[in-house]
Amino acid sequence: MRTLVFFVALAPLWAQDSTESRNWTNIGVQAFRSAQYPEAIRDFQKAADLDPSFLAARLYLATAYMQEYIPGAVSPENSEIARKAEDNFLQVLAKDPANPVALNSIASLNLNQRKWDIAQQWYEKLIAADPANADAYYTLGFIAWSKWYPEYGETRARLGMRLDDPGPIADFSAKQDLRIRFGAVLESGIANLRKALELNPQYDDAMAYMNLLVRERADLRDTPEEYRHDIAAADQWVQKAIETKRMMAQQGAPTRVRVGAAVLEQKLIRRVDPVYPPLALQARISGIVKFSVTISKEGTVVNTMLISGHPLLIQAALDAVKQWVYQPTLLNGAPVEVATEVDVKFGPRFCFPPGKIIILHLGV
Repeated sequence: MRTLVFFVALAPLWAQDSTESRNWTNIGVQAFRSAQYPEAIRDFQKAADLDPSFLAARLYLATAYMQEYIPGAVSPENSEIARKAEDNFLQVLAKDPANPVALNSIASLNLNQRKWDIAQQWYEKLIAADPANADAYYTLGFIAWSKWYPEYGETRARLGMRLDDPGPIADFSAKQDLRIRFGAVLESGIANLRKALELNPQYDDAMAYMNLLVRERADLRDTPEEYRHDIAAADQWVQKAIETKRMMAQQGAPTRVRVGAAVLEQKLIRRVDPVYPPLALQARISGIVKFSVTISKEGTVVNTMLISGHPLLIQAALDAVKQWVYQPTLLNGAPVEVATEVDVKFGPRFCFPPGKIIILHLGV
């Protein structure tokens, strides 16, 4: 989510459009910056209607709809917001087929909806328009892993293999089935991650997914020697990722900082309340689910690690927290990742109406 950056980049386009349309666009930008997205949508729609040739207004309108879309939330309303965002981005592409903002945004919308094949097609279009986009290559690697891992994990579980059981997979038919269906997916994912690392040798997230794909590919090898070779390569990617993070920190460019609760409360611009699990309500289960979280440079929750919580409450809390959005945190004028802890409190049933949840403060 780099929408504010997009706004700055597109500002020079205003000069060629009508004054009234430009004025409504300015009003919309102010609403957007205040996280008043419905108002921003209204203003950008007026600007686009006044001057249909004003691509900046149309692009802002699409981006405002995208901000209203909640990744992971399943509802007709949320699906309609995603449709409107994509429709407006497509209108931009109809006049500017190589527009990188529109291409990236449609790709991201489909990625957030787990439409892996469609998202892949749009990221490939983005790469065709912007061959030096390391993030696009990295995301193709992530998509490959997302397609492969559920089937891989299910196969291991079906064969009774624990998480730490060494490979390769002994059952030949199961291994061959995974090879046929996912061999090309794995190799494509690895190739795209390599390209991302060629473009950005310090891309530590790409190193992390390279480790995963190579390590999991090892289970499809024919011999223990081939298996150990892949595992050794994966271990090297882990070490490279650690060294890269250390080097960046030593250069005075920290990749992550810890921020206190009061500061983060002020930066929270979208809070999604979880749904009290019916079984937990019936059993009158209450308590706190605690996560360690990482907030990206763009303000989204990108990593969550469970610290504690009742098993019946964990998934509901996780589904909600992953949708929270913060204003970016700046350090010396540059955005950085933030590490903190999140507490989600589920109150006793007799204290709250069904489905009501109280979200506690964020803390470190």
